[in-house]
Amino acid sequence: MKYILITMLTLFSLNSFAKKNTVVVMETSMGNLEIKLFDESAPISVKNFLTYVDEKFYEGTVFHRVIDNFMVQGGGFDINLKKKDTHAGIKNEATNRISNSTGTIAMARTNVVNSATAQFFINVNDNNFLNHRGTSDSEYGYAVFGSIVKGMSIVNKMKKVSTTRKGHLSDVPVENIIIKKVYRKK
Repeated sequence: MKYILITMLTLFSLNSFAKKNTVVVMETSMGNLEIKLFDESAPISVKNFLTYVDEKFYEGTVFHRVIDNFMVQGGGFDINLKKKDTHAGIKNEATNRISNSTGTIAMARTNVVNSATAQFFINVNDNNFLNHRGTSDSEYGYAVFGSIVKGMSIVNKMKKVSTTRKGHLSDVPVENIIIKKVYRKK
């Protein structure tokens, strides 16, 4: 009995030191999402994302690129499709080997490996071709930093909206999908 008690107390104390993943709520015009962030596996991307969350940067931005069977992308343009000013790009953490699978959220970037700023995308399919495969710009991959834990049904509705071309942007929802608010879940 004494050994069971010691074992239970040890496990309890170890669990109390285990870091919990941060969860954020993203309120959109189509419904709410809860996103579990991978604090330990993608610390740079998570810190970057949370900086924008805490600054309320995402409020009033839209999902500006929606491609069914691929992804929904947002976090960089306002409702008039004006690009928002961002902080400098961050180090790409695609080497964390977390797969761009359905329901994960990853940093969007240009063709430059370390160019991710505020934009992100939610994978609506298993997009293994976006995973890290090598060190060249085209093979480096896209850093996954979280996953949808509630609201994937909302994301699945997003991926089905009608899209059009607006200016230099393609695959833009005909009706705005607005990010109303993003905050840390308490």
